[in-house]
Amino acid sequence: MSGYSLGEYIRLRRLTLAGLELSDSSIKIIDAAVKYGYDSADSFARAFQAFHGLTPSEARRSGAALKAIPPMTFQLTIKGGTAMQYRIEDKQAFSIVGIKKRITLLFEGENSQVTSLGQSVTQKDIAELKALSNIEPQGMLSVSANFAERVAEGSELDQYLGVATTQQPDARWEVLPVAASTWAVFTTVGPFPKTVQDTWAQIYAEWLPGSGYELTGGPEMLWNESPDTSNPQYKSEIWIPVAKRK
Repeated sequence: MSGYSLGEYIRLRRLTLAGLELSDSSIKIIDAAVKYGYDSADSFARAFQAFHGLTPSEARRSGAALKAIPPMTFQLTIKGGTAMQYRIEDKQAFSIVGIKKRITLLFEGENSQVTSLGQSVTQKDIAELKALSNIEPQGMLSVSANFAERVAEGSELDQYLGVATTQQPDARWEVLPVAASTWAVFTTVGPFPKTVQDTWAQIYAEWLPGSGYELTGGPEMLWNESPDTSNPQYKSEIWIPVAKRK
């Protein structure tokens, strides 16, 4: 991985796999875009051409020259915790209700924009929002949605701080409708935010390619056990909407 940050490696590795699949199958370009973490065919095409030097359509031609980033071998040592755990859940439609801010994506370390968003909410606001929370995951959530490019560090997204609910909120709150979906839920235990960020790297580099599931492009939710993140055995849950790969 010499010369690349972890986030950049993941992005380029997925573009490598996209190139292989486009050159060797009849997958639609929009389907490849979603499968490899992009919200539109245009953003996928731009990233693909920047890496490979040709468009996704040109990659289908016989003899097209594609670039490749070799797979990374992970050696995971877990201290004081448990192995990466996940479960699959089906949920009916609901809404995320809370506050929203447009921020930039950061793969490592604390994101000051997310911290600032949390500091803008009063205890009265939190109590009001928690009263609306009536489905899992219960309580306050950090929700990421509407990514410009999901695997490009520094790209923009909508960040929500709120709750999952089927109740009707007051007009002062932002509302993000969430369609009925299948969710992959990953439990993390360890120092925050590093353990969560390391789990995200595993999800993209290891779990998604071999799981039989793909991202749907829907919002991603993070549940944390408490506002105090100093516990070295801090527990979180990552919720991502997925669909069976066709």
